[in-house]
Amino acid sequence: MRYRTLGARGPAVSVVGVGGNNFGSRLDEDGTKAVVHAALDAGITLFDTADMYGGSGERGGSRGDGERLLGAALKCHRDDIVLATKFGMEMSRDADLYGPRGSRAYIRYAAEASLRRLGTDRIDLYQYHGPDGITPLQDTLAALRELVDQGKIRYIGCSNLPAEHLTDAFVSTQAPYHLLDRSVEQDLIPACLRHGVGLLPYYPLANGLLSGKYRHGEQPPPGSRLSWRQGWLTDEALDKTEALTAFGAKRGLTLLQVAVGGLAALPAVGSVLCGAMNPEQVTANAAAADWIPGAADLAALDAIVAPGERVV
Repeated sequence: MRYRTLGARGPAVSVVGVGGNNFGSRLDEDGTKAVVHAALDAGITLFDTADMYGGSGERGGSRGDGERLLGAALKCHRDDIVLATKFGMEMSRDADLYGPRGSRAYIRYAAEASLRRLGTDRIDLYQYHGPDGITPLQDTLAALRELVDQGKIRYIGCSNLPAEHLTDAFVSTQAPYHLLDRSVEQDLIPACLRHGVGLLPYYPLANGLLSGKYRHGEQPPPGSRLSWRQGWLTDEALDKTEALTAFGAKRGLTLLQVAVGGLAALPAVGSVLCGAMNPEQVTANAAAADWIPGAADLAALDAIVAPGERVV
């Protein structure tokens, strides 16, 4: 596993991180622990979750379960990893008593609740999950700086924030980013580079489209995400996927290696956040970052999907 500094001022993180949106929704306690421990064995140090994870999916459960299960799985490894969570999306009715989700009162409530669920005394990377549309950003940042001063959080990050609102107060931002959607290269990545902010791509496999499971003329595997999500399996998307597969085959690479290693090599990317349902998937995701593309490889990828282009 390779490691790099997140942005210009953030912590050192593994080039591949674990996205925890399956914890508490699609994975129970044992399943979560198996994925987390496989990630630790592979050298992954960045684990990302959110306070609202765990309230949907095939297991049912409630929001907050994702943090609880991740915290329990990391109990004996807390000092060895970078623990990231997010606040600002809809939680319980009790949360609404504290005002807009970017306000000081709400942030203090949300942070204390996350600390309890995670079973820790500090959050390494605390991220504003999305603007509430009400609270001025400077007020949100002031409240977060108070938590930094109190030692309850170490670094401030954000997610789904428009490029024009990015500031050097953040060490990182999250956005959907994969080799079939490079639209963040138009505005967000230049803003990241300008402010020294690291980018944490999520959905790096395009909801599984870049996993190699989907091909022209074949039905999606039963139960797969794209068997029911509409608008992804277009002719253009499958053509580009086949071109990326052929690109990899010429270099002795799997499509997964192309998707993860190629994304990790692009400007501003700090760590590629990959979800996983089992230890085998997380091990494969971690190993995929071993491929480091050269300049000719990156130019060939640009010829398949141009910088700034969005296919799906």
